[in-house]
Amino acid sequence: MAARGPYAKGVAKRDEILDAAMEVFAQNGYDRTSVREIARQTGLSQAGLLHHFSTKEELFLEVLRRRDDRSLDSDERSHKHSVDRLMRAVDRNSEEPGLVRLFVAMSAESAQDASVAHGFFAERYRWLLDEIAQDVRVHQASGELPAGLDPEGIASLLVAAADGLQLQWLLNPGSVDMGARIRTLWEALRKTT
Repeated sequence: MAARGPYAKGVAKRDEILDAAMEVFAQNGYDRTSVREIARQTGLSQAGLLHHFSTKEELFLEVLRRRDDRSLDSDERSHKHSVDRLMRAVDRNSEEPGLVRLFVAMSAESAQDASVAHGFFAERYRWLLDEIAQDVRVHQASGELPAGLDPEGIASLLVAAADGLQLQWLLNPGSVDMGARIRTLWEALRKTT
């Protein structure tokens, strides 16, 4: 049963704010985005927006979480990751330039310890690398991938390739097929003897 009344309106407004914030953060980055600008785009006062998200930092972190959620297929809502899931996400990213731009910009900004996104990205990468390394071990156990390869190293290379391909694609979308290139890397690793 769908929610109705004030609660449903609040959820809808929150979603509208997140959509607008995602676009503004993607275009301007964190530092050059103001809460006032996002509020204006959603027809709210700054105080009205802060009723839904108490700080700019809270709003930004929710945007990052939403970006991750939107990059998943509906059948991928579990928090398990794999090599195949990484490759599917890379394929889908070519349909979401705004989300890719947001991710690339915010992950770069998060490298500074003082960044509000530092903890989010540090934890995200820790989790992602652990999950993919575990999947690499599964591929090794099945004989699909050579046992002598370092699972953590392979996971790191795959994630680094995916991130680097996103930047290359943003700079020159017509010449970079991100999905094909990440699959080429995976196939090369599988053929390593």
